[in-house]
Amino acid sequence: MLDALQQILLDWGYIGLFLGTFAAATVIPFASDALMIGMLLAGTDPVITFVVATAGNWLGGLTTYWIGYAGRWEWIEKWFKVSRQQVEKQSERVEKWGSLLGLMTWLPFIGDVFALVLGFYRCSFIKSAVSSLIGRAGRFAVWMWMFK
Repeated sequence: MLDALQQILLDWGYIGLFLGTFAAATVIPFASDALMIGMLLAGTDPVITFVVATAGNWLGGLTTYWIGYAGRWEWIEKWFKVSRQQVEKQSERVEKWGSLLGLMTWLPFIGDVFALVLGFYRCSFIKSAVSSLIGRAGRFAVWMWMFK
């Protein structure tokens, strides 16, 4: 299975990594870590792989933020499978942590909800974007260090 994943990643290269990590931070629930690890194991340049994976995942997270900011429940429920109650339940976290919650947007599954909630509650875009970038880059830096 790993050989097949490596071949797919090499065929699609960095564009596939970008698209995959972007999608993983938006409407397709899967861990983008597997894509980055597969690329590294396939022998790609670790720094370029890190930059591409981070950029794709971060921009996907920002897209999720903007969908939350738009506040269209039909989009939120349809694409993210997140109910109004789940979003409202996060209000305490947002009040407590604010834009720093962006540091946790890299977490599989729940991180997308955090990005969505940050937008929905209109937390500072700049602060949310920077904290999200730090969290996502930190995660990919660990994978780069482990597999380079």
